[in-house]
Formats: sequence, C-alpha cells, structure tokens
Amino acid sequence: MARSIGRRRRRMPAAICWAGRWCRRKAWPAGGRNKGSKMIYGTIPGVATPVARMVMGVDNQDDLAKAAPLFDDYIERGGNCFDTARIYMRGGCEALFGEYLASRGVRDRIVLIGKGAHTPNCTPEAARSQLEQSLEALRTDRVDIYFLHRDNPEVPVGEFVDVLDALHREGRIGVFGGSNWSLERFRAANDYAKSNGKTGFTVLSNNLALARMVEPVWAGCVSARDPEWLRHLEESGTALFAWSSTARGFFTERGDPSKAAAEPEIAKSWHAEDNFERRRRAIALAESKGTSPVQIAMAWVLSQPFATFALSGPRTLDESRRNIEGLSAALTQSERDWLDLKRETL
Repeated sequence: MARSIGRRRRRMPAAICWAGRWCRRKAWPAGGRNKGSKMIYGTIPGVATPVARMVMGVDNQDDLAKAAPLFDDYIERGGNCFDTARIYMRGGCEALFGEYLASRGVRDRIVLIGKGAHTPNCTPEAARSQLEQSLEALRTDRVDIYFLHRDNPEVPVGEFVDVLDALHREGRIGVFGGSNWSLERFRAANDYAKSNGKTGFTVLSNNLALARMVEPVWAGCVSARDPEWLRHLEESGTALFAWSSTARGFFTERGDPSKAAAEPEIAKSWHAEDNFERRRRAIALAESKGTSPVQIAMAWVLSQPFATFALSGPRTLDESRRNIEGLSAALTQSERDWLDLKRETL
C-alpha cells in the first residue's frame, strides 16, 4: 500500500465543507471494519492488503456531499477498494475522490485502482502522461492496481509492457494489467515480459456476468466469459475485476423481456433467449434461498474457481448495502453450472 513519503500529515478538521454542506469526519473503527461486517476479501500477489471483493466504483459521482456518505458507509462495512479512471468525467471523478481521500486521511488503508490510456488516446505515451495527471488529481504518489483501460492492437504489445514495467519500477503503480483486452494480446504481453525480464500482467478487468454480453456495452468492451478465457484465468492465477458483473440491471425487473422498449441499453447488450433462461433460473434459485436474483447473479461471479472482484457503482446507500449483504450468498458447483445452463437439474 502507498505511504506518504516526505510529507507531513496535516491534522484534519472535524468537519469538511463541500458545496456549502458540512460532512462530519468519521471516527473509523479499528482496522477499518465494524463488527458484523459481511465484506469478504481476496488476496492478490503484489498487493499487501487483503482486497474487498466488492469494489466501490466512483465513475458516477459528481457531488462529494452526496458521495462522501456512500464512501464512508462502504469503508465502515469493511470495504477498502476503490475503482477510478482518468476518463471518468474527464478526470473529475479522480479529483472528487482525491478530495475525499485528503479529507478522510484514509489513503494508507485502501486499495486504489487507477485506469488510463482509453481510446482514442491508447498509447504508451498516454499511459504515462495520464497516470501523472491521475496521481495529481487523486493527491497520492501511487496507485496499487493499474489497468490500461483499452488495448490498441496497432501498438506492439511490448511497448505497453515497457512503460508499465518502468512505472512499476519507479513506484508509481503496483500490480498492473489490461481492461478490455483479448486473451491473445494478454498472453502476448506476458510472453514479452517473460522473455525480456519485465514485470507482466497479473490482473484483468473485463466483463464477467452470469448473463452473456450479446453486444458490447460500450465500444471496445471485451468479455472474459468464453471458456478459453475462463480456463486461462484459473490456470494462470490472474485476478479478474469484473465490470457490469450483474449485467447492469438485467437481473432486476428492468431485465424483463416486456421492458425492452423502456430499457434499450439492457436490451441491446443482454436480451437473448439463453440469457432469459439464466434470468428465470436466478429468480427461482433466489426464491429458494430467500435472497434476490441480483445477489444470485453476483454470487455466480464471485464463486468462480479463480480470484474475482466485482466492480459496483451504487448510487444510494440502500443499493450499496444490498450489494454487500449479497456477498453472503454462496453457490455450489452444481448451482453455478445449472444457472449457466450447463445442466438441466440441480
């Protein structure tokens, strides 16, 4: 985890004012976790701290007075991993979260994810320059996990590895990898790293959900759902940070086939007969377990035979707390296979 180097820690006031509203500074519980927390954790080689498997995204936050209570509650319930990216609101989300970190004084207690070099600026040069901008906005000297937000197949993969390896050696990034990368390019990156004495990719952030992504949610998006990717993740020990891990509302009432006109984005990316059957089975299993279909879908992602972490972007405290409550749902191998249509009966 990052430490403040050569900096004197300022004594923070008891309350911070954002946009004319006062948000009282929290007295954090010892260890950052309240008794009774349902948070679960995973380990990633190269990251010293156990990482919360429910990751808090900051991509949809533009008002710190509203976001701070959400972030506070997540930390109080055991959360310690936050996902940021340079492209989110053109750096605005990083600036917002940097202000939050400074006000709360919790940088040393969280795992910070950064992402950069999104299309059309997906070059090795942009990876370095955008990271520098990100660190300034976040008010830190290092991110613990770093992803290239997209791939650019026109750039030799070794050039990306070279710049990330250099940033790692400089202490600006911890472990690193690709987001929305193909398996072919991901393997090529690690082959290059191994052959040239460089640090390779050890983390991935592609989509993984119980529902199959029919069409990319955004241009350039890649899923890790195909059997070859899943096999590679298990065999290599690569940790997956899955975005849209509950298919962006498909397992709520918004995913009903009758709502296609009202929910065009869900319909575009997730509506398919096989997915409707997965949804029906998730609903049935949720009823038998006394939980929700969304929590069953989340459990499917988190019960994979390799390290998985679910990126979540809740907009309300209730939504965030339901996500964390859902971490207690567990699936057997048979249940997981049945949900994914690999068997007809439980």
